[in-house]
Amino acid sequence: MIFRELNKKDSPVYIIAELSANHEQNFDLAVETIKAMKDAGADAVKLQTYTPDSLTLDSDKPWFQTRKDSLWAGQKMYDLYKKGETPWDWHEKLQRLANELGMDFFSSPFDLHSVDLLESINVPAYKIASMEITDIPLIKKCAETGKPIIISTGAAMEEDIDLAVKTCLDAGNNQIALLKCTSAYPTPYNEVNLRQIVTLQKKYGVVVGLSDHTLGIEVPIASVVLGAKIIEKHFILSRDSNGLDKDFSLEPQEFKQMVTAIRNIEQAMGDGSFEPTEKIKSAIKFRRSLFAVQDIKKGEMFSSDNVRSLRPGLGLHPKYYYDILGRKATKDIERGDPLSWDMIEK
Repeated sequence: MIFRELNKKDSPVYIIAELSANHEQNFDLAVETIKAMKDAGADAVKLQTYTPDSLTLDSDKPWFQTRKDSLWAGQKMYDLYKKGETPWDWHEKLQRLANELGMDFFSSPFDLHSVDLLESINVPAYKIASMEITDIPLIKKCAETGKPIIISTGAAMEEDIDLAVKTCLDAGNNQIALLKCTSAYPTPYNEVNLRQIVTLQKKYGVVVGLSDHTLGIEVPIASVVLGAKIIEKHFILSRDSNGLDKDFSLEPQEFKQMVTAIRNIEQAMGDGSFEPTEKIKSAIKFRRSLFAVQDIKKGEMFSSDNVRSLRPGLGLHPKYYYDILGRKATKDIERGDPLSWDMIEK
């Protein structure tokens, strides 16, 4: 990943396919999914590197239960994370596969030991998950590697983002990207707040993007117009499977449609100038200009009866229409001739 290139206006959007827990702890399924990510146009595959013990305690106390408003309500967090963890011995194998396919491979570490594992296989970047934005020791350790740090802001207050960015900068790492995110699964459209992408870029002056949990592809596409240079979206082979994140993951064809739309939008954005393209230069020739719409004899006056503004643009600019009315023709002019100054008495 050429991270700094993302700061350029004309750099392509970096599209991350999130495997998360959709591998169902089946290595062959993980392999098949990564191959489908490549076919769908992803630039990178991202994992989540954790064990249940790195996230929570195996406890029956009520505060160790999943959120009541979540897709996984009624379970202990420990049990949920046990189902979703990616075996550590998969990482290097999946990295090799992704790299052979031409994709970057990195992960979200959830504790300091996870960073050690990811460093041992030399991942090119680190992603800080939304709920870990306050884990300053984790952010500090990732930043100290000198590699790009991509931070989701889904559960962050403004002061949390301030501190996370400061932690990276204090570690001597300014390769920071902030992803607008909403930690609701799936995210209702009225809670997305895409304009925050603009706010993040203006305040922090870093690469910005979107980590999206809505059900469709409209939000990622719209975010590109607002300046998003990174898009992260969960990926699954089929929502008919038992993947834990299936309800907010895209199937391969949907992901491919998203990628195609983003690439089209990139071309459509342009540079904001008024310089005409080759197609526009061709079209300009067919704008309106002044023509004789009747035969006009030498010495005859130009009038609203014998002069009109018509296509194409071979004659005088229509702005001269009133200037020539009442003036005399210097020569015979046939109906359909474009007007020029040598035809008009000074």
